[in-house]
Amino acid sequence: MDFTHSSSFRRIAVLFIALIGLVMFSAQASAQPFEPTTTTLQASPTTATVGQQVVLTATVSCPGFAPGGLGVTFFDGSELLDTVPVDANGQASLTTSFATEGPHTITASYNGDENCGASNTTTTVDVSAEPTPPAPAPEPCGCGLININVFSNNANGREAA
Repeated sequence: MDFTHSSSFRRIAVLFIALIGLVMFSAQASAQPFEPTTTTLQASPTTATVGQQVVLTATVSCPGFAPGGLGVTFFDGSELLDTVPVDANGQASLTTSFATEGPHTITASYNGDENCGASNTTTTVDVSAEPTPPAPAPEPCGCGLININVFSNNANGREAA
């Protein structure tokens, strides 16, 4: 074995190790932990009929919050409804309606951003059948009305009308 270039080899090895250390430490220095978030969800109304519009409003709280981010994704059970951006007040709203009766478990999932971690919450919207409109009142038909002419005899024997 010839180690005539051992000093060059050492320099490359030291440079390589230094480069690895720089990458590892800079990644750790730039990585910031996510702030914890809290997401709340309101449905208005909480009881609805099939086809009635319901407004879902998610509110995100995070100390390092910036509007937008990856938004809030709304689910009805496992069905994706939509993903909505978060406004400057930390809110994302979705107007929807339901085609089936029964309880609908709605999940609002905040997807996080570079400062805030993800969080989610659920609420329930109870959906009933659309009410049957009342039957119209029957129109008077005049059926069953009888005109009666009453005649009487007066004392002189003539008919009076």
